[in-house]
Amino acid sequence: MEAQGLVLDLLIVLAAGWLAGVVCRKLNGSLLIGYLAVGALIGEGALGLVNQGQHEMQQLAEVGALLMLFAVGIEFSLDELVRLSRFFFVGGSIQMAAVSAPLTIAARIAGFSWSGALLVGTAGALSSTVLVFRALAELGYAGSAVGKRAVGILLFQDVALVPLLLLVPLLTGNGPAPTLWSLSRLAGLSLLFVLGVLAVRAMLRRWAVNLLLGLRSVELVVLFAVVMLGAMSWVATSMELPAAVGALAAGISLGGNRLSKQIDTIVLPFRETFSAVFFVSLGMMLDPRLFLREPLLLLAGLICMVVLKSVSAAIALRCVGLPWRSALGMGLGLAQLGEFSFLLVAQGVSEGLVDRLQYGRMLFIALGTLLATPWLLRLGLRWTEDEPPAEEHGVQAGLESGLPKVALFGIGVIGRQLSSRLESNGADVCLVDLSPVNLYPFAQQGFRTIAGDGRDPAVLERADVAGSRLIVVAVPDDLVAIDIVRAVRSRSPTVPILVRCRYELNRPTVLQAGATRVVTEEAEAAGRLLQHCESLLGE
Repeated sequence: MEAQGLVLDLLIVLAAGWLAGVVCRKLNGSLLIGYLAVGALIGEGALGLVNQGQHEMQQLAEVGALLMLFAVGIEFSLDELVRLSRFFFVGGSIQMAAVSAPLTIAARIAGFSWSGALLVGTAGALSSTVLVFRALAELGYAGSAVGKRAVGILLFQDVALVPLLLLVPLLTGNGPAPTLWSLSRLAGLSLLFVLGVLAVRAMLRRWAVNLLLGLRSVELVVLFAVVMLGAMSWVATSMELPAAVGALAAGISLGGNRLSKQIDTIVLPFRETFSAVFFVSLGMMLDPRLFLREPLLLLAGLICMVVLKSVSAAIALRCVGLPWRSALGMGLGLAQLGEFSFLLVAQGVSEGLVDRLQYGRMLFIALGTLLATPWLLRLGLRWTEDEPPAEEHGVQAGLESGLPKVALFGIGVIGRQLSSRLESNGADVCLVDLSPVNLYPFAQQGFRTIAGDGRDPAVLERADVAGSRLIVVAVPDDLVAIDIVRAVRSRSPTVPILVRCRYELNRPTVLQAGATRVVTEEAEAAGRLLQHCESLLGE
């Protein structure tokens, strides 16, 4: 009976998450907002469809948090960190200090314990890396001066997540009070863990990547990624570190090599499924009746949060070289709370640092900042004293100069090689990829970039596939490639479509979907694809 109850609750959560996702997609809103809102609807504070005391459901939600951190680690770029080091250290540290200090004091005045107030202050300093960067990429500002500085601050927040996760157990007060020895021991274990992660990363790049590529088995890649995630999380807990730190470390270990994009694509369905469980479960802790009881308090908290985060980010951006008008404009875009703010506060709730009423108030305020983000970001970018968006001069330049337009889907190893060669040969290349972090270096170089799913009609419209001379699909998953080909062909029956196919067995299906030419994966796949590109562009 307990198993049946768990299955039913899980089914309700996933179905509710799916419906919320459909609505958000139609309204062009954030899935995160939909998950939290529908969680509040099905929770005990509203319809009461799910038993919130289900321990197994909480464990599934924790798996979602680990997979999110794993994905962040895979997409995290150490090279990008070095390139943005000045913006990273100066801007990031100023922004986080300017938010967390006053927010901690305000939380203490509002009735939080000092431990809870410190947790709230640090969680409130985090912004949504994915949401902001995706918006910057879509609007063409990812490679601009304001975009680079904003990304530097967001990367600092991602790195700061690790010590913040270590901070939570120290704030609980359940164990003995921290001493100089215990803190030194924790710092030593953390340093040892970091050195171990760097060593594992180097060994994986030298031996394991080539071995997995040689096996040509998606199943073994999936199994290896899951084993790495579980092993790193277990090692972290064995060293008295949070399992979340191990998940992030597993992603970093597997990042920065030829398998990274493939692993991220394969793990994506699992990540999205468990992330939906995580955020819907967080939303279930919210009582919608709270807003009816305290509307003025919550609205005042929302306004104060937006003002505090906007001004703090503006000060940080001004310190790294932006004029005040541009700094304040971009500061509005960083005024929301991020995905990992919820992760930290949820840990605080489970440890007793934050009670349910306080959590409900924070969740309402956080939802308000997320809902306002698209409007605030667009408003703020109008104030920036910067070059025109890359989308603006990229698209128009291609049209005015008569350059052939090429839309390339997938920025893996082959996609990166093709983009550079096509651009050198005089093509106006538009790059489409699920990961905004992968697109960032190309946006800096002046490429048109679009972060999104190539199967989404809105993404295809922004990429102007109907007006392109050539479509190149170089995603690592053949099934996804087939869907992209069908979606492109439905919008443009005549445009040539060149596809990189991983397995010869799938070639007939890809051709049947509408591909013009197909190249199976080989050592010289990039070279052959380029030859076909030149041939099709010349026709």
